[in-house]
Amino acid sequence: MEPIEFWKMSGSGNDFILIDNRDGQIKDEEMGPLVESACRRKESVGADGTIFVVGSDRYDFGWRFFNADGGEVEMCGNGGRCVSRFAYLKGITGPKMTFETLAGPVSAEVKGRMVKVLMPRPGNLSMDLDIDYQPGWKSCDFINTGVPHVVIGVRELSTHPVREQGRSIRCHSRFSPEGTNANFMRRIGPGELEIRTYERGVEDETLACGTGAIACALVASIREKVSSPVRVKTRGGEELTIHFKRENTSFEQVWLEGNTSVIYQARLHKEAIYRIEN
Repeated sequence: MEPIEFWKMSGSGNDFILIDNRDGQIKDEEMGPLVESACRRKESVGADGTIFVVGSDRYDFGWRFFNADGGEVEMCGNGGRCVSRFAYLKGITGPKMTFETLAGPVSAEVKGRMVKVLMPRPGNLSMDLDIDYQPGWKSCDFINTGVPHVVIGVRELSTHPVREQGRSIRCHSRFSPEGTNANFMRRIGPGELEIRTYERGVEDETLACGTGAIACALVASIREKVSSPVRVKTRGGEELTIHFKRENTSFEQVWLEGNTSVIYQARLHKEAIYRIEN
C-alpha cells in the first residue's frame, strides 16, 4: 500500500485525521479498519476520529466521518469545522461552502482559524428522561443534534465521575442498540456553560464535542433560560459559541462557531496501520 497523505487538525480540543479521498484511493471497505488502526494513540497517529473528503454530485464535496473505533456516524460538529477549513486551504472550495453528510447538507464559513457551521436541524427532544438518577444529577434530558445526546445537569463538574457515569448512560438499554453520547453540564454565568462529554465511538471523555456543546446549549435555553448566543467552555479549556433560533421547544438556524488548528501534514505508512497490512 502506498503511503497516504493526511492532515492532523484540532477543533477546540477534538483532534482528527483528514484525508482527501476524492480519487478513491481508499476503498469503502478499507475505511473503518484503517481508522481503527490510525486513531490508536501511541501506536499510530492517534485521534478522536477520521474524516475522508469525497466527491459529491450536489454539493461542494462530501464527507465520510468515522469515530476512533472505526464506526461511521452521521455528524460531528468540530469535525465539520475542521473539514471546512481543510477543504478551503486545499482549494477544494471557497470560504463559504456546503458539504454532504449522512445527517444532511451542512453549510460552513471559514474566516481564518475561526470556522462556523450551520448544523442539521435538531430533533427528538425529550425532557426529564425516565431513567434512574445517579449521584450529583439535577436533570436528565435528550436531544439529537445530528447524533444522539443525553444532557445531564450537575451541581459540580470538575470532580464529577464523567467517565464512569458516561459509560453507563452510553450503554443504557433506553438507547440501545446504537447507544448515545453523554454530556454533563453546569451553568457558570449568563449565557455561559461548562460541559464535559463522554463520546460513544471514542468510548471515553474527550476534550470537546461540538454536537454535545450544541445539545447542552439548546437544553439550557429551556432549563436555564439562557438565550442565543451561548458560550460553552470545553474540558480542554477552549470556548465554543452556539447561535440558534428557538420557538418554544423547536430550534432552527443552529450555528456552531470556534477555532480550528492545523497541527501537521504528513504521510501515513503501512506500518502505522499494521492491522490491515502486516
